[in-house]
Amino acid sequence: MKAPPIVLTTGKRKAAIARATVRKGQGILRYNGVPLELVEPEIVRQKVQEPLLMVGDRVRGVNITVRTRGGGIIGQASAARTAVARGLVAWLKDDALRASFRHYDRTLLVNDPRRKLPKRPGGRGARARRQKSYR
Repeated sequence: MKAPPIVLTTGKRKAAIARATVRKGQGILRYNGVPLELVEPEIVRQKVQEPLLMVGDRVRGVNITVRTRGGGIIGQASAARTAVARGLVAWLKDDALRASFRHYDRTLLVNDPRRKLPKRPGGRGARARRQKSYR
């Protein structure tokens, strides 16, 4: 089977949205215009690298570019992780890889639907309430 010339995928987490572009190349991953090796903090780098480590040497033939926006740094990293995993599955067309991703962590392929609750009256947040004093 012939690989497509380019694969576009997306990932979402909370308010963050990531778009990944997978094309033929030398195995370079760029995260928001920066090579992944230079991304700080380290937890973000590790989160985005997770699907790459599971694929192994087959990732050497593709270049991946990830652009994120919205949310915080961890939400963006989680969204990028989903986008990269989806892009690799679409590029390699491997059902065994899809099954291993799903078995390891379902959020590699499926967006996390959890969202922040809206603030409600009577307190500082969604759940916190002002304390009462009766005496």
